[in-house]
Amino acid sequence: MRVLVTGGAGYIGSVVVEQLLDLGYEVVVVDNLKEGHREAVLPEATFYEGDFGDRNLLDRIFEEHRIDAVLHFAAEAQVADSMVDPSKYFLTNVSKGLVLLEAIRAYGCDRMIFSSTAATFGEPKYTPIDEDHPQEPINAYGESKLMFEKMLDWYHRTYGFKFISFRYFNAAGASERLGEDHRPETHLIPIVLQVALGKREYVEVYGIDYPTKDGTPIRDYIHVLDLSRAHILGLEKLDRFPDGKYNLGNGEGFSVLEVIRAAEEVTGRKIPYWEAQRRSGDPAVLVASSKKAARELGWEPEFPELKEIIRSAWEWHRRHPQGYGP
Repeated sequence: MRVLVTGGAGYIGSVVVEQLLDLGYEVVVVDNLKEGHREAVLPEATFYEGDFGDRNLLDRIFEEHRIDAVLHFAAEAQVADSMVDPSKYFLTNVSKGLVLLEAIRAYGCDRMIFSSTAATFGEPKYTPIDEDHPQEPINAYGESKLMFEKMLDWYHRTYGFKFISFRYFNAAGASERLGEDHRPETHLIPIVLQVALGKREYVEVYGIDYPTKDGTPIRDYIHVLDLSRAHILGLEKLDRFPDGKYNLGNGEGFSVLEVIRAAEEVTGRKIPYWEAQRRSGDPAVLVASSKKAARELGWEPEFPELKEIIRSAWEWHRRHPQGYGP
């Protein structure tokens, strides 16, 4: 099977490409390298540098390759930024997404795995969050992803388009070859490890007065290898669940201080932190339920332990202290 991976030079997309190649898939990657890294695309994949919303480029890709399915990871994905510049999120995640869908249809391809987000649920009314939880986004990022999910619903109803959407909170960890390198970095675990490497002086902890066991927010972390495997399982079971929607998590949440302490144990280094004010819109607990994915897809995390997730990230960051380059 030949698959197109949008955003395949990014953190999650590149690991999915790696696993697809290991399983014998033919992989084509399109990425504009705005957030991704060319070095993260393994040489066995065919790479096109450009925007997934560029119809001319998509026509070229579909004409040069018989694409059987699309795994869609490319997106604008910063919650805070989406509240400052929402137009960017609706343009990329919705309008360009429509261009992609129309190109897929035009070339007789009717299969997509969509990397969505648990931000579509908004403030949790209960935890863990399952698929029946109301979807009421509180930021433009979550709203834009929900809009695309609704578009997929209508394409399924009207055209028989097959899709599976995966919603999750925090991907973390690394494979042996590929890791996390955002610029600027906003994710907790790589920030904590940058402190351990001496690249930052301390970690900012946004709020220590939440109604949690240690006063800091609790978040769901899922190993990027487990996340990647879920997307590939979805691809393999798309005919059985042609309009599937699944939440993914490791079954347990961890507080910010628990992450810091676990990282200290893994790295053997002290990781200072500084107490900052809460960020607006940050819930106390965000944890997803993955029972439906376990029941229907047979997916369960192989690496649920926090230290195991951090250890894999630490090994990658130690080997790549500058990420994919200066």
